[in-house]
Amino acid sequence: RRTFLLLLFGLAHAWLLWTGDILFTYAMCGFVVFLFRNKQPKTLIILGLVSVAIASAISLMGPFSMPLWSAEDVAEMMDNWAPGAATLASELEAYRGGWTLQNTHRFEAALGMQTGIFLLNLSWRAGGLMLVGMGLHKLGVFSAALPAAAYRRLALVALAGGLPLAAAGVWVHERTDWALNPGFFAATQFNYWGSILVALGWVGLVMLFCQKRRGSLLHRSLAATGQMALTNYLMQTIICTTIFYGHGFGLYGSVERTGQILIVLAVWAVQLLWSPWWLARFRFGPFEWLWRSLTYMKLQPMRR
Repeated sequence: RRTFLLLLFGLAHAWLLWTGDILFTYAMCGFVVFLFRNKQPKTLIILGLVSVAIASAISLMGPFSMPLWSAEDVAEMMDNWAPGAATLASELEAYRGGWTLQNTHRFEAALGMQTGIFLLNLSWRAGGLMLVGMGLHKLGVFSAALPAAAYRRLALVALAGGLPLAAAGVWVHERTDWALNPGFFAATQFNYWGSILVALGWVGLVMLFCQKRRGSLLHRSLAATGQMALTNYLMQTIICTTIFYGHGFGLYGSVERTGQILIVLAVWAVQLLWSPWWLARFRFGPFEWLWRSLTYMKLQPMRR
C-alpha cells in the first residue's frame, strides 16, 4: 500500500508539475526489489550490478541497431539529443506559458519517461542501485558503523575512480562535438558508471562526518532534511516551477548557469533551515504525514 501510494504521488508529480519525476520509478522498482529483501548482501550487490550493467549494454548496442531505424526515428532521436530552433521555441513557449499550455509538452514527456525510457534504462539502473543499496545497508555501511579507515578508503578510491571517469566522458563529448554517435550511446557510459563511484565516495565522506560531528548543528539539520525527504523533494519542484514556469515568474530558459547554481544553493539553505524548525513542532513533514495517514488509512498525530 505504501509503495502504491508512492506510485500515485509520482504520477501526479510528473503529469501535473514536472516531467523529471523519480517517484514513479522508485515505486515501480520497489515492487520488484522488495521480493529480494531476504537475500544475502553479496547476492544483492551482485544482482544489482548486473541490473545496472543491463541498461549499459542496451545503450552500447544502440549504434548497431540504428541502420534498422526509420528515417523519422533517427530524426526524432537527433532532435531530442540536439534540439533544433523550432523544438526549442516550442518548449520555451510551453513552459513560459500558463499551466494548461505547459501540459501539451509535459504530458508527452512524462509518458516517454514512464514507458520507453523507464523500460530501457531507468528500471534497470534504479532497481539495480536499490539492490546494491540494500546489500550495503545489511553490511552496516549506511549506519556509520564501519571503522573510519574503511570510510576513508571508500571515499578516496571511489572519488579517485569516479571523477576522472566523468571528466573523461566530457572530454569525449567535446572531442566528438557532442555528436549523437558516440555521444548518446558510448560517451554517456563514462558518467553512467563514474557517477556511481562518486556517489559511493560521498557515502564515505558523509559517514565520516556522521562519526565525527554527530549531534552538531549541521548534522541535525541534515538529519531533519532527510527525515522530510518527500516533502523537500516535492517542495523543490513547487519552488522551482514557480521561479521558472509561466504560472510563476516565467524565467524558463533565461537564467545562466551561475544563476541556476545560486538558486540551487538558496533552495538547499532554506530546506536546511526550515526542516529542523518544522520537526521541532511536528512529527512529520506535510507530505510524509499525508503518505503515512493514507498508508494506515487513519489520520496520524501531527503535533509533537
